[in-house]
Amino acid sequence: MDIEIKTWLYDILNAINEIESFLSDRPKDFAVYQKDIRTKRAIERNVEIIGEAMNRILNRDSATKFSESRKIVDTRNRIIHGYDTVSDEIIWSIVIKYLPVLKIEIQNYLKD
Repeated sequence: MDIEIKTWLYDILNAINEIESFLSDRPKDFAVYQKDIRTKRAIERNVEIIGEAMNRILNRDSATKFSESRKIVDTRNRIIHGYDTVSDEIIWSIVIKYLPVLKIEIQNYLKD
């Protein structure tokens, strides 16, 4: 495996783990998330990191496949370039629905 791809995969895992740590001491409740500006911004920053790392992976090896990888990159671009149109609902759904799947996929990929 390309060392840079491996590094970016670990960057994604670290960002996912950090997001999980932000939510570990509270219920995973959207209303609570929406009211906590610090947690929202910290999670958005980690989604940016995940999206940038995924973009680099896809540019290096377009054959690398992860669920929703293109949507992750698109979300990163929206946060960076369209910060005023970032939807709390979309970020929350990524955190709850897609990141757990991505985490498992990356862990399995790194095992091979």
